[in-house]
Amino acid sequence: MSDGAQQRQILVGETADGVDLKLPVVELLTGRGFVTGKSGSGKSNTASVIAEELLEAGYPLLIVDTDGEYYGLKEEYEMLHAGADEECDIQIGPEHAEQMATLALEENVPVILDVSGYLDEDVADELLREVARNLFVKEKKLKKPFLLVVEEVHEYIPEGGGVGETGNLLIKISKRGRKHGLGIVGISQRPADVKKDFITQANWLVWHRLTWDNDTKVVGRIIDTEYKELVSDLDDGQAFVQTDWTEIDVRKVQFRRKRTFDAGATPGLDDFERPELKSVSDALVGDLQEISERKDREQDRINELESELEKKEKRIETLEDELSSARDVSSAARQMADALQNTDTIQSELPGTDGDLRRLHEEVTDLESERDELQETLGTREDRIAELETELATRADEIDRLRSENRELRSVVRDLSHEESYGADGTDTEDTATEESPDDEGSSIVHAGGEDHEYGYTPGPEESDAESDSDPDGDEEREFVVADEKRELSELLDVPWISDRVTRACEGSQCSTDTAEEILGAFARNGPLETTAIAAEVDRSRVAVQSLVSELRTEGLLERSGERTYELCDDVLEELPEAATANTE
Repeated sequence: MSDGAQQRQILVGETADGVDLKLPVVELLTGRGFVTGKSGSGKSNTASVIAEELLEAGYPLLIVDTDGEYYGLKEEYEMLHAGADEECDIQIGPEHAEQMATLALEENVPVILDVSGYLDEDVADELLREVARNLFVKEKKLKKPFLLVVEEVHEYIPEGGGVGETGNLLIKISKRGRKHGLGIVGISQRPADVKKDFITQANWLVWHRLTWDNDTKVVGRIIDTEYKELVSDLDDGQAFVQTDWTEIDVRKVQFRRKRTFDAGATPGLDDFERPELKSVSDALVGDLQEISERKDREQDRINELESELEKKEKRIETLEDELSSARDVSSAARQMADALQNTDTIQSELPGTDGDLRRLHEEVTDLESERDELQETLGTREDRIAELETELATRADEIDRLRSENRELRSVVRDLSHEESYGADGTDTEDTATEESPDDEGSSIVHAGGEDHEYGYTPGPEESDAESDSDPDGDEEREFVVADEKRELSELLDVPWISDRVTRACEGSQCSTDTAEEILGAFARNGPLETTAIAAEVDRSRVAVQSLVSELRTEGLLERSGERTYELCDDVLEELPEAATANTE
């Protein structure tokens, strides 16, 4: 991206003091965003305003539309509206995922992925998962700034329920997509229902009106307790905006109304006309249509072969029944012939007159002739059955081959994704490169900013050489020292009531105890601090730091000493020297 694009900003609204709110394009395209608010508060309008400005500036994006409310953007912009409804430009399925990602990233085609019309939720879920996977894989090579917008994100990454394969992929994009150029913004009515790992990863957040107690508690934890009450009084379109790239922690903003047709507006009594929408080129739709037609042709051929196979199976059953009957007649004739050939039996059982005897001989001859004919017919039919069985096996092989080819076509995207994302041993090479072994000496913590930091003991000055003169064999146990702030924190956290409150604060803020340890150490060394200064000193995202500071304040470990300024409570300061003395003794 050029220097001009790096510095480019888009106008989305106005702050409470009358200043235009402009957001940097590069942070929107590659960052991690979260927009929330109850129904009717303006969250979807905010997402549409951001989309309008990015489209106006010529940047592509892909919107996952769960309610069919974004097609109004086509009033001004040429976008591909893809989904299951007839109103869409093209009806697609998971087999189109790779082509959709190619159009969006390589051909700069903005896409509305409308998943609202799929009757089978599994199909919609697979479609989103495969499109997102292809975007992530392709961005590893392209590294092109691109934004993925996901409506109703709580359906994919819920806080309370299990997170499926699609949700885990979206979380992976939120953690690792930025370095490839792939940004994501999640939109939800209920922040309490969204997994906190996703929210705390965000580096820009928009809080529209929220009234449910569970939702306002999330606001208090992430911003500060005072906003827990203020967020419920916001008007339509107003929001508290929280970003990592400004010195101002939180700004109250009135977002502008979107310019394009509001397809998500609640229907009223007044009639309205749907505006004329722009369409994409026929050639673009034709490429996607060819995929659908090829799949339909393959399915038709499979259905035709399966119908023929069913007919053959029924014919075989009929011939087998006839064969069984013929065998029964042949067996009866053979038994009669054997009985007549037995002279003793004939003399004792046959009538005594010559005429009767001749008649019986004639009947035996006729039966033997009929038996021979039946045996000949039986052999012919057995040959025919063998031919039919061979033809049936050939048909079955052809059906299996076509099914296999169809499965290969459907799974080609997965195979390509696997080759891009995994090494020869089947493991995720990129994940493995950053994963820490249990035997590592330090511990690795990933905070909201996405960077890894290692902590542990450091060698003292007397260990600068591998062997000292006093210990030539290296048997003497070496001493390890820790930084002063580590000593203070470990001593402070030995106090049970402080340790318990720190643990609860970390659970409430989704931060680690190591982060709490550093922050408390910063307060112990420097006294009153603003959240911006704390974030800079401990090298953490301001959003994550503010979340933890709010919880520590709720637990009575910190208190506010000024506007956005905090310090350790007197009770904690009184405990610190006592703890230090107790440990040194």
